[in-house]
Amino acid sequence: MKKIAIIAALLTASMSGVAQETYENAKIANEDLNGTARYVGMGGAMEALGADISTISSNPAGIGLFRHSTLGLSFGLVSQQDVPGYASGSKTHASFDQIGFVYSTRSGRNSHINFGFNYHKSKNLDFILSAAGKPQNGSQNMQSYLKGLKGSQSNGGFNIDTDKEGTYIGYEDEKSTSVAATFNQLDYLYWNAFLVDPNTGDFGYNPAQYFWFNRKHTGYIGSYDFNISGNINDRVYLGLTFGLKDVHYNGYGEYVEQIHEAKGQHNGSLSVTDDRKITGTGFNVSAGIIVRPVEESPFRIGLSVTTPTWYDLTTENYTTLANGTEFGAYDNGNIGEGYDFKLYTPWKFGFSLGHTVGNYLALGASYEYSDYSSMDTRVNDGFGYSWYYDEYYDSSSSDKAMNNHTKKTLKGVSTIKLGAEYKPMPELAIRAGYNYVSAMYDSNGYKDGGIVSEGSYYSSSTDYTNWKGTNRMTLGVGYNINKFNIDLAYQYSETNGEFHPYTAISASDAMNNVVEKMSNDKFDVSNKRHQILLTLGYHF
Repeated sequence: MKKIAIIAALLTASMSGVAQETYENAKIANEDLNGTARYVGMGGAMEALGADISTISSNPAGIGLFRHSTLGLSFGLVSQQDVPGYASGSKTHASFDQIGFVYSTRSGRNSHINFGFNYHKSKNLDFILSAAGKPQNGSQNMQSYLKGLKGSQSNGGFNIDTDKEGTYIGYEDEKSTSVAATFNQLDYLYWNAFLVDPNTGDFGYNPAQYFWFNRKHTGYIGSYDFNISGNINDRVYLGLTFGLKDVHYNGYGEYVEQIHEAKGQHNGSLSVTDDRKITGTGFNVSAGIIVRPVEESPFRIGLSVTTPTWYDLTTENYTTLANGTEFGAYDNGNIGEGYDFKLYTPWKFGFSLGHTVGNYLALGASYEYSDYSSMDTRVNDGFGYSWYYDEYYDSSSSDKAMNNHTKKTLKGVSTIKLGAEYKPMPELAIRAGYNYVSAMYDSNGYKDGGIVSEGSYYSSSTDYTNWKGTNRMTLGVGYNINKFNIDLAYQYSETNGEFHPYTAISASDAMNNVVEKMSNDKFDVSNKRHQILLTLGYHF
């Protein structure tokens, strides 16, 4: 019996550069509410109030309100609600969240110049996603099969044909031997190890009776911020922050289908395990201003802007298909890839208000906006050395096809922050806050495996989740002892979403009559998270 194989060159061919996929990029594009316990306890609504080191990146001018030098250290626990542990991924873990200092110097009778550094965990990526259900009419292997029926990649599919030696090869179209960018790693595994009956050579798919899905996400994005700020006559506060980002993401998932033969006879199970890692660095610049428009009033207005974060990233994966059936199974298939790409996140703009009443009440409100539909996924075109300019260069260009998908899938996000601090006595502070973050994902968004993009070409999963808006509620308490302060905060956040194990597609004949069609299966999921945060501080 001849072993049929789609040549590995489809997925190992040398390419000038590759780009990542919209849903994978979105995981690292936004930020959590995190920092000092005072900042979190007030819902982060301190961009106009200032005098907290966590405003170093949200409004750098806030560092200009410090009158004394200070040191701070924050850590705590994060726990996810309503999920079991999975694959050594725990739903509760310790977290080191912040460390920083501000050095304050007087430059005049009512003016200061301050220098600050702060590290904080801008994104905690530890998260377990679980879903299960009964598909209406579809399966992961059906999606791969229908992509083959759709024909050329211009129609969102690829052709399966044989070379002169009779080996099956994926073509861009019938007359071309170029690689189809829509043919991804899962397609490679399915067409090699499942979709072909070894006895007859016929292609076919199996519908799923039931599916199980679990994925653990681990890691973080660390932000290292360097600030210079100051004030003019205690009326105008200015700040500039240079930020560095450090990305560490790992995702391990398992997707299992209980499958049937075409006649409805029980035929066992099929599982795909996918292990993906994303690492890299990025940088951005933030600028801010806070103004007291009335000299006799403590009321403040703040404005801020943050450039895109310009990321250089590397992603690697190892994916395995385990087939517990006889149909189409030659052996267990596996494949792994690694590549570099660039990601430019959108600009972020902020507007904030702050007011204090005596020495016992502080009120803050902030609004931030960032348009994630404008996120730029980029292909690395090359790296080399210019003898003329005596310098190294690293060029890239926008992945137009993937960016067009991003524009249809992601949206502009508005973040509203409200916070208050009340001091019943000078040493004791009680805090509360609330956040609403609008949805980043369009409710009709889908993971398009038919995009003619290297991001599709190197994809190794079919699932995606359209998350809705996020609600955050915070509480906090603080106590000062001479030059020391201890602050405690609690944060609860909840985001609901719709999980899709695969994208619904259909295949048509030459007369545009639909011959095969999948259902658009979706299942409700949620991410409910609790955080307890402790900050120890010292000012001098």
